[in-house]
Amino acid sequence: MAFELEDLDHELEKHKFELLAKPYSPMDDVRVAMIKHNGAPIELIEFKKKNPDS
Repeated sequence: MAFELEDLDHELEKHKFELLAKPYSPMDDVRVAMIKHNGAPIELIEFKKKNPDS
């Protein structure tokens, strides 16, 4: 299961989740982390927002 977040670092700090994999960037403009929540592995994902003016 995965959840998209606006600010990955903020949510990790706010909730103090148990990390299974520290935040990393598998591709440009994407960051992910794996957490354990209620015994289940969960993927958290953040997509860098593109500036529509660029």
